[in-house]
Amino acid sequence: MHDPVPRLPSLLEAVLSVGTDLELRATLQHIVDAAAELTEARYAALDMTDPGRDGLTGIRTAERPEPPEPPEPPESTESPKPPELPELPELVVPIHVDDEVFGDLRLAGKREGPFTDEDEQLVRVLATQAGIAIGNARLYETARQRERWIEGAAAVTTALLSGESAADALMTVAERARRLAEASAGVILQPTKDGGMEIVTASTLDDPGDIVGVVIEPGSPVLEQLLGGEPVFIDDTATDPRMTTRVRHRFGPSMMLPLQAGGRLLGTLALPRRRGGRPYTAVERLLATQFASQAALALVHAEAQHSRERLAVYEDRDRIARDLHDLVVQRLFATGMMLESTQRRSAGTGDTDKDVHAMLGRAVDELQSTVQEVRTAIFALQQPPADAPTTFRGKVLREAAGAGAVLGFQPSTRFIGAVENRLAEPVAGRLLTALRRALTAASRRAGASRVEITVDVTAPLPDGRPGVRLTVFDDGGAGNGHAEGGGAEGGAGTTVTWQSPL
Repeated sequence: MHDPVPRLPSLLEAVLSVGTDLELRATLQHIVDAAAELTEARYAALDMTDPGRDGLTGIRTAERPEPPEPPEPPESTESPKPPELPELPELVVPIHVDDEVFGDLRLAGKREGPFTDEDEQLVRVLATQAGIAIGNARLYETARQRERWIEGAAAVTTALLSGESAADALMTVAERARRLAEASAGVILQPTKDGGMEIVTASTLDDPGDIVGVVIEPGSPVLEQLLGGEPVFIDDTATDPRMTTRVRHRFGPSMMLPLQAGGRLLGTLALPRRRGGRPYTAVERLLATQFASQAALALVHAEAQHSRERLAVYEDRDRIARDLHDLVVQRLFATGMMLESTQRRSAGTGDTDKDVHAMLGRAVDELQSTVQEVRTAIFALQQPPADAPTTFRGKVLREAAGAGAVLGFQPSTRFIGAVENRLAEPVAGRLLTALRRALTAASRRAGASRVEITVDVTAPLPDGRPGVRLTVFDDGGAGNGHAEGGGAEGGAGTTVTWQSPL
């Protein structure tokens, strides 16, 4: 009995093969290969109506075969006319996904004769099944992408809330987004004071040094959208007239997404791909925009958490400072007054015990020094933690702390007079430079176990003008100090003296 559909087994095998893979590109390749095998075509291709939607270019099997050469024209005295090349017969069948045309399945170069009606019917059946398989692959691809972006956002949130610094937090966002988007670079831009935007962080496969610091100048066409918190999608950064930066020629498709939370614009996340890279799909744009929103929220929460931690430390330090002031300083001050009173009475009664009198004097001096050092410690505790000091006292204490890390012990620091009110730039800057040099020299001397720093703004200069005097003493060895506008003091250890008019 003659089989009315002799290629039915082949058709069933082809229909089954197109649904064996959930990855979209692999599914499309199965469709093209199955159509070519089913019709014995030497060439098969799938031309998509909207390649940008799925980020794929055309799918094909082998190269399109050349049409047969035309016969040689007969000899003639007339000028020859250009031969007309015969068209290569094609079979074109559309593929529908849901209610839209996904693309055209194009076949050419049948091995034996032209395409038949039976070939067209077989391909149409295959195209129907292909539409279902493509729809399923799209759903799977979207779900997989969404899962990756959600996991990435969760990882960023965890990293930011673990206590990273502001710079590390921005780099975490840029690097994670670059990997998720399969971009050439992940870039963070922040507004500048003059109304532009500057690249402050960049994660690239190469050295990002020449990218960081690039500025989008005020007046750039794209700037209004970025500062307004609007996403910007660019097909080709190198040729888009809105892009004006000096590095634009390197990149192709790009997304520029606002990092915005609670009405506050933290910056912009840019994800450019290399020139000639595949365009971003609608799904990728949506997921990246959602990622940027979640990353901005995580940045705000991390900043708030960091502020709370700093506030807690500040409050604890403030409590310690109050305790020191209310208890320790008051008691030391009272003890010093009692000793000083005893010293005066001893001198007034004509007591001849000079040793007792001298001992009381030394005790008073030690108590005064102790009170001064406790007050300095109170001031240091009141400085905001993890911040660069803005007051002169704070800067001196920072230099002392840095030297302490090298020396292995903390230098003592005293301030005499209203240093904040009387000392201004550029004198303060020169004093800090002299202090830094003196501490460096002290750290190099062997045997140093004590360093004393004194800043005195009540010491007049030799010519009578008001001045400031810096004295740095260390017991590391005998030597002569260096003086600027003043003299050095000798004795056991080394004393460096620096002074200048106020």
